[in-house]
Amino acid sequence: MLVRFRILAREFAVAIIAVFDAPGMTQAMYEQGTNQITGGRGGVKKASDWPVPGLISHAAGPTPNGWLVVDVWESEDAFQKFGEFLMPMLKEVGAPDVQPKIYPAFNVVTS
Repeated sequence: MLVRFRILAREFAVAIIAVFDAPGMTQAMYEQGTNQITGGRGGVKKASDWPVPGLISHAAGPTPNGWLVVDVWESEDAFQKFGEFLMPMLKEVGAPDVQPKIYPAFNVVTS
């Protein structure tokens, strides 16, 4: 017996990886910025601390010459909405002008 399947085309948002490699950025700048992200409640601890929805994961740490941040977002649109908040805030804390590198996520694993 031949069974036919009908596949409906749907558009799916693709998760993205945003990488900020910021030479000259310090931990103090990062902490000042994350305090602003939370509205003065201290550093970011959970995805709901972000001013826009869509963050899947966030990691940050020092490099030999600055600071590295790697985020995974549900979609590029969600990240762009965050960018509208992020870029002026980075300027305000004195962080270097760094544009993130954006990559499509092939696989995202969370706990």
